Amino acid sequence: MRCRHCGAQLSHTLIDLSFAPPSNAYLTEEDLSAPEIYYPLRVLVCDSCWLVQTEDFSTAAELFCPDYSYFSSTSSSYVRHAEKYSEAIISDLKLSETSFVLEIGSNDGYLLKNFIRAGIPCLGIEPTKSTATAAQNLGINVIQEFFGIKLAKRLNRQGQKADLIIANNVFAHVPEVGNFAEALKIVLNDRGTITLEFPHLLELIQNKQFDTIYHEHFSYFSFHSAQAILASRGLRVFDVEKLETHGGSLRVFACHDNDPRAPTQRVLKLLDSENKFGVTDIKTYRNFSNDILDLKLKFLEFLLRQKINKKSVVGYGAAAKGNTLLNSVGVKGDLLPAVFDAAESKQGKFLPGSHIPILHPKFIPEFKPDYILILPWNIKEEVVTAVKQNLDLGIKGTRFLVAVPDIQIFD
Repeated sequence: MRCRHCGAQLSHTLIDLSFAPPSNAYLTEEDLSAPEIYYPLRVLVCDSCWLVQTEDFSTAAELFCPDYSYFSSTSSSYVRHAEKYSEAIISDLKLSETSFVLEIGSNDGYLLKNFIRAGIPCLGIEPTKSTATAAQNLGINVIQEFFGIKLAKRLNRQGQKADLIIANNVFAHVPEVGNFAEALKIVLNDRGTITLEFPHLLELIQNKQFDTIYHEHFSYFSFHSAQAILASRGLRVFDVEKLETHGGSLRVFACHDNDPRAPTQRVLKLLDSENKFGVTDIKTYRNFSNDILDLKLKFLEFLLRQKINKKSVVGYGAAAKGNTLLNSVGVKGDLLPAVFDAAESKQGKFLPGSHIPILHPKFIPEFKPDYILILPWNIKEEVVTAVKQNLDLGIKGTRFLVAVPDIQIFD
């Protein structure tokens, strides 16, 4: 495979997770009697532009299907994150009823509803029918397509150039990153602003977040690599913020390369920090696989020990990252009999690969769990609060745990 950005031959592996089904391909009961598609899940490092990326065996259309089950509004903390961002960016850019906002990957309208409420014209781009329909039901105008140069040129011809383009947790899901960056430039107003949010590669490596690796994530960005991709298409990053979302993310602010806004000190500081970390040194990536092997063995050992001791462990949160964790270790229903999730779109279905049933949280007491394994560890506080507020577990001593970056047990 050649690098999806610069075209260089790829010869360095960050991690090989063998084979796995797409992490968001949740199964119905009928699906359990049919063959299930598995793809290789291997992540490579380009030693030319330093983009970390999956080896391609699947397409975006195969992964982001019409009944896509991830709805952003399910997470109350992420909804608050979107509200806070919307309020700040509307104020900072002085957006009004004469502005135009474009969100790529608008999902179920969790973010654009804030701009609708403020009277600011906006448009969502969302390829998955299930989430696009949910956004349209909120009164949000949505184009149900994948975003790229072809769509950007069509919007441009229609005079729909944006003062603000938002793409939260989308950049990593794009197989053709150059096409995506060029499309951003085409549809951006002369003095417009782009904000992109994506998980930070340094957090993935430092905190052993291997479960954030799955087929829907085609790329894993350092600030260095993200900036280089945008620059190659005439876009310039002028500011950056560190975020706590998804275990540690970046929000980059970009504009046309002839825009007068100068780079902030945060841009220079982060580039220097990444340089000291070694994002452009292949040695930085060599020990990651060994660290993850140790993590997986400890997790499997914990589950086996609980089984031997007749302790009950259930899961909470049918998240994509949880599927990577469970499938990479080979966990099935004998060690984890159920996973509970508040999203109606997932309830009654089964996890891909492991075929563990996904149930409504109200059924947790029936399992009398000794431990609740929180699979979306990035929102563990939200999960603990929700379970304690809404459920009487009926058992004193039920404890919570996460497996990444290490086994952590808490009340």
